[in-house]
Amino acid sequence: MATAELDPLLLLRQSIASGSAILPTASDDPAATEVPLSQATHLTFSTPSRISLPIDTQTRFASNDTPVDLRSIYFAWLKREVAIPEYNASASQLNDELGDKAQVRKFAFVERLDLITWLEGASEESEYIKPLAGDKDGSTSTAAAALASKGAAAPAIGTKLGRSGKGTLDPRLAVIYNSERKMGDRNSVLRGVKPTDFSHVRKSSAIFMSKKPPQASGTNIAGNPELATRQKQRRPDPIILLSPSASSLLRMSNIKSFLEGGQFVPSDSLSASSSTSASMLHINRLMKDIDPNRPMRFILVEGPEQFKPEYWSRVVAVFTTGQSWQFKNYKWSNPTELFRHILGVYVGWRGEQPPESVRSWGHRVLNVGIDRFKESAHANLESSRWRDHEVVEHIWKAIESNMRSKGWRRDQAPTSI
Repeated sequence: MATAELDPLLLLRQSIASGSAILPTASDDPAATEVPLSQATHLTFSTPSRISLPIDTQTRFASNDTPVDLRSIYFAWLKREVAIPEYNASASQLNDELGDKAQVRKFAFVERLDLITWLEGASEESEYIKPLAGDKDGSTSTAAAALASKGAAAPAIGTKLGRSGKGTLDPRLAVIYNSERKMGDRNSVLRGVKPTDFSHVRKSSAIFMSKKPPQASGTNIAGNPELATRQKQRRPDPIILLSPSASSLLRMSNIKSFLEGGQFVPSDSLSASSSTSASMLHINRLMKDIDPNRPMRFILVEGPEQFKPEYWSRVVAVFTTGQSWQFKNYKWSNPTELFRHILGVYVGWRGEQPPESVRSWGHRVLNVGIDRFKESAHANLESSRWRDHEVVEHIWKAIESNMRSKGWRRDQAPTSI
């Protein structure tokens, strides 16, 4: 298989899944040794065999409709664990080392999260990755990504997943066949004490195996390009903004255990589920009134510094402590105007009055209280925090109701709020 025919994104995802080495090198010789990324001209993969691709190869990942080179993709994967400011600083340092030869592209935080999620195999689709050449509906690209995430060989660009002489194989079947364990053929399964003629079965089943006529719904979609385009569009992930205030009860370190697990633990507690240095998180929640069949993924961040203008239509809730400086860099810096567009949530201690600022914002801010945390060596966390689950369900119910009123549906999101 020629090097030019290999898809760099699938090769990278396959190498990550199999844990094989990925080396920046200064030549196209597969035996070349590793060099710093600023000096590399090629990226060498060791799976399925040692293959070297030019490091400036354009990939199917597009940022603002512009293809991104392999160097920028690989650098983003290397820096997947660091926060956005550190990632941007490292990218600037690498660009200084590269000089006029090339430049590493700095991804927006949603692009970076989507890319890393796809590369590590947590998602089979990405709104920023274009389909493989010749793949009109994206199904072959999805199946190829699923195979690569299992360490299987990445297919060549423009090839179809099929069997010679049998036509094109359904990509969904390709995923199933990849995990199939062959038990035997018809001769080994149907053997007996004497040869048996099953030709009468074939004749009887002929009427049931005839091709079915095309369904009307498929015809309607093919004849309506607007409807077909709308079905291919992927619904973006909703965003929840948290308060960066140190006095907030819910921070990046404990918000996941609260909203996803239904239990509150202090942000500085050892029981907190997330790292305090994380700049973004994502949680999954089934919103039955919007999409009862699959959970929705929510992105959680503390500030909109890396926002593009269109991201604001995806914000579904803002957690606040009542301090108006939190909204300084928001699209709507006035709290009254902000909460006309987005649901506000204030979480305080049960039995205590919320701040005067929160009360002045009225019904646009959901005010809930939780029990104070009493850490004891003999206390069972689940039995002592059973009221947290009720509060969390109340918050999610308000978020879901607000999302429906803003136009969130199973396969689409609002373009403005």
